Amino acid sequence: MKKAKPILSAVLALVMILALAACGGTTESAAPESTAPESAAPESAAPESESPDGELSAWAPEQQVELVVPFSAGGASDLLARAVEAVWSEHCDQPLVVTNMPGGGGVTGAMYVASAEPDGYTLVLGYGSGHDMSMGYLQELDYDPSVLEPVCLLSVHSVGIVVPVDSEFNSMADVKAWSEANPDTPVTAAVSTANGTVDLTMQAIAAQTGINMSVVPHDSGALAMTDLLSGAYMIAGGHPAEIYTYIESGQMKMIGVATDERDSSYPDVPTLKEQGIDFSSYGSIKGIACPVGTPAEIKAYYEQLFKEISEDPQYQEIMQNMAQPVMYMDTEEFTQYFNDAREANKQMIEDLGLAYYQQ
Repeated sequence: MKKAKPILSAVLALVMILALAACGGTTESAAPESTAPESAAPESAAPESESPDGELSAWAPEQQVELVVPFSAGGASDLLARAVEAVWSEHCDQPLVVTNMPGGGGVTGAMYVASAEPDGYTLVLGYGSGHDMSMGYLQELDYDPSVLEPVCLLSVHSVGIVVPVDSEFNSMADVKAWSEANPDTPVTAAVSTANGTVDLTMQAIAAQTGINMSVVPHDSGALAMTDLLSGAYMIAGGHPAEIYTYIESGQMKMIGVATDERDSSYPDVPTLKEQGIDFSSYGSIKGIACPVGTPAEIKAYYEQLFKEISEDPQYQEIMQNMAQPVMYMDTEEFTQYFNDAREANKQMIEDLGLAYYQQ
C-alpha cells in the first residue's frame, strides 16, 4: 500500500497536465471533447440533413398526410394508393388520407397538389399516368407537369386490350377482320382518361391498323370496364389491376398487350407486335410527386419512406394479388425515366400523325 501512493500522485499529475493543455486550446482533438461541445454539433447533424442512403432525413411529418389520386375510385391509381394505405402505419407515425379527385383527365387533382403549400403534407399518386405525359401534345392545357416535382416511382402498368369472354374476338386480327367486313360501323372502345395512356394506345392501334374505331374516354378504368361488360362497347383498354378480377372470374379475356415483352401477369397473351401491330407503350407510370419548392429534406424523407413501403412483404403481396408490379425508383432515376417516357410519347404522337398541339 505504501508503494501505491507515489504512483497515484504521478497519475494525478499527468491528468492535470493533460487538462491544462486542453484548456489552453492548443490541441484540436481535445477541444471538441472537453470544452466546446457545440462545435461538434455540425459533425453529427450534417448527415441527418443530407439524408444519407438507408436513413430517413431529419424531417418527419407531424400531422396527417394527404395523398391525392387524380382519378375516380376503383382505377389502377386508386388501387395502388389503397395498397400504400394498407401498410402506411407500419412505416409512418402520422395517418394517411387518400383523396380521390377526378376531373380534367387528372389535371384537377394535379393542380390541387401543385397549389398546396410545399410543406410535405400534400402529395399526388399517379404522376406520369397521361395528363402529364402526353395530353399536352394533343390538346391545349393550363397545366404544365413542371408545377410538380417527382419524388419516386412505385409502379408501371401495361395496357391490355380486353373483350367480354363471349366475344367473337380472340385476337387483334379478329378485330381488324370485323372492321374490314363492316367498314361503316366503328369498333367501339372504352378507355379511361381522355388523351391518357390507354386512350393514346387505342388511337395508335387504330392509326396503325386502319381499324375504324370509336374510342370513348371515362373518368376511370373501372368505369370503362363496367361499361364494357354492360354491352355498351365491343372492346376496352385497361391496366391489369383494373381487369384482373374480371379475367379471374371468367367475365373477360385479354386479346393483346401493348408492351415490348409479354406482361408477366399474363404470359399467354401475345403483344401487339407479335400480332403484326408495330406499337408498344411505356405504360401508365405511377409515380409520387409533390409541389414545386418542397424542401430537399422533405423529398428525401418520402423517397426513403416509399422505398420501405415498396419492400414491405404485405404491400408486395397486395400488389401481386392485383397484378400490379412493384417497380420502385428513387428521385434521380425516376426523373430521368419520366423525361424519357414523355419524349417518347411526343415522338410517337408525331410519327402516328395524331393531333399534335404543343411544339
